[in-house]
Amino acid sequence: MTDLRLGALCWNQYTDWPSLLAAGRRADALGYDTLWTWDHLYPIVGSSAGPIHEGWLTLAAWAQATERIRIGLMVGANTFREPALTAKMATTLDHISGGRAILGIGAAWFEEEHVAYGLEFGDGFPERLRWLGEALPILRGMLRGERPVASGPRYRTMSVRNEPPPLQERLPLLVGGGGERVTLKLVARYADANNVGGGIEQVRRKEAVLLRHCEMVGRDPAEIERTTGLGVVVIRDSRDEARRVAKAMFERNGRARAWEGQPVGTPDDVAAFIAPFLEIGYRHVVAGFPSPYDEESMTRLATEVRPALIGAGATA
Repeated sequence: MTDLRLGALCWNQYTDWPSLLAAGRRADALGYDTLWTWDHLYPIVGSSAGPIHEGWLTLAAWAQATERIRIGLMVGANTFREPALTAKMATTLDHISGGRAILGIGAAWFEEEHVAYGLEFGDGFPERLRWLGEALPILRGMLRGERPVASGPRYRTMSVRNEPPPLQERLPLLVGGGGERVTLKLVARYADANNVGGGIEQVRRKEAVLLRHCEMVGRDPAEIERTTGLGVVVIRDSRDEARRVAKAMFERNGRARAWEGQPVGTPDDVAAFIAPFLEIGYRHVVAGFPSPYDEESMTRLATEVRPALIGAGATA
């Protein structure tokens, strides 16, 4: 457990820009390894009829305002942009950040925002997965200094160049989602990292499926960094107080009902929630922080929970 990596997913909905900017700076100062936000155009928790900031521009501003933390979308919506453009944007972010960009990508799922913005949504999730399958070779090729040629049916490129190349020799390509027949096969074939969620039992199941896909495509699974979303983290000295804070936080976010089964409680409670993920090799855990980006929880996760888990691993 000694190589625990901590991510902060700061929701970009129901917030003002100064608060969102400050949350990114705080994660950097506290020693979080990665910093993320959503790629959505309408809020996705609580009422969708509320404010949200655009994801890529948020990343660019964070890149200028932080020093060491790695930055990405959890995850980018493949349907929003042509993949060649997405690769170019991620490469530019890598330069802005001094080599700290991560390109997160997924098939997308929120129909309401697509309809409102006039974006292609396809005829169902299988079609969007086919689009993602077309996009990934373009993305990976451009990030690796190749000149991908694609002839559709959804995407077309003509020996597309990506100059200047990323500062990183391998700008990580992270694929989000746990679909067992298609998405995890795409992870095995193309991704440098994955992201799955849904609790420890679900993640255990997805890990077994991913290993099977890696075997089928001849990929060493050690080449893929495993990441998981923890949900919303709230830490207080008492469980009752933590639950009260979490309930108010969700209410602030479009009058959403508080999610069940979250890492909400004392530092020991949250450490116990995280430990099983580390044991199965998911050592990069991403904590959700909704507006107002609870400073106490962000701080205690980094300064109390993380050292406790590292210490337990070192003495086990």
